[in-house]
Amino acid sequence: VQLQASGGGLVQAGDSLRLPCAASGRTISRYTMGWFRQAPGKEPEFVAVISWRDDITNYADSVKGRFTIARDNAENTVYLQMNSLKPEDTAVYFCAAELYGRMSNYRGAYDYWGQGTLVTVSS
Repeated sequence: VQLQASGGGLVQAGDSLRLPCAASGRTISRYTMGWFRQAPGKEPEFVAVISWRDDITNYADSVKGRFTIARDNAENTVYLQMNSLKPEDTAVYFCAAELYGRMSNYRGAYDYWGQGTLVTVSS
């Protein structure tokens, strides 16, 4: 499966963005889907994950209550809705797919990765 994240850009603190991650090659309906991010000079970190069944979600504490992950299997797309953005949310955001339903926040658990999209939040 090929993944392509998009929707990044330059926004001001307090703004919202929605990042789509479009999949091709295979349906993502049986994949757990995750979002990660990497800020300049930092290690990649987990952001959010959604299960393939029942749309169970989990979030990093730093984004809980502000970000929402959702999937549209008909569109073969997963989304990350980001509200109340902060300068510390500035990062390249990546989507990833995992085959075995592990709902992991560990990068190594994911089987497929897309190219990232840059989100810059100015203060």
